Amino acid sequence: MQKGVAQYMGEVVVAITGASGAIYGKRLTECLSNLGVQVRLVVTESGELTLAHECQTDKETIAANYSAILEDGKNVAAKSASGSANIDAVVICPCSGTTLGKLAAGIGDNLVTRSAIVALKERRKLIIVPREAPYATAHLENMAKLSSWNTIIIPASPGFYNHPQSIDDLVDFIVARILDQLGLEHDIGKRWTGKEIQ
Repeated sequence: MQKGVAQYMGEVVVAITGASGAIYGKRLTECLSNLGVQVRLVVTESGELTLAHECQTDKETIAANYSAILEDGKNVAAKSASGSANIDAVVICPCSGTTLGKLAAGIGDNLVTRSAIVALKERRKLIIVPREAPYATAHLENMAKLSSWNTIIIPASPGFYNHPQSIDDLVDFIVARILDQLGLEHDIGKRWTGKEIQ
């Protein structure tokens, strides 16, 4: 992907929680960096475990590789949680069921949930990427509640109409949808043209 001029004046918070699918957050951070967007990276303790297990990496390496600003997930006074900071969006990718439940209850007890609650109150874009199968009724009700508050919900459910050839293609399908919702121009993946089945 070519380096581009970001359409954002502020920063984007990327939060990785303990749900399976840490690769989505890692790839999103990479793509945002390539597009010239400043990322503030927040990883929960459970997210650190998932990064190590699924991606064989850690938050420090991701931050260094993609010029992200790494923030302490326990520090609710960090910039990501500020209503006056120049932050355009918060993306929780992946979003665990526990984080989902806290947000639906308005609980901001760590930097991830606090940043998301601030995004809601400041009318910033909030995107969550839940990754669970199957969803409990509580998950579905919490997602419906957050959706009614203008949260964008992008389940980590990649499509197959673009004939993916690798896990990277599946990951990019979701990352591309996130970038679309952030209003960023990109060349990740293939877009449907309407001619594929003619």
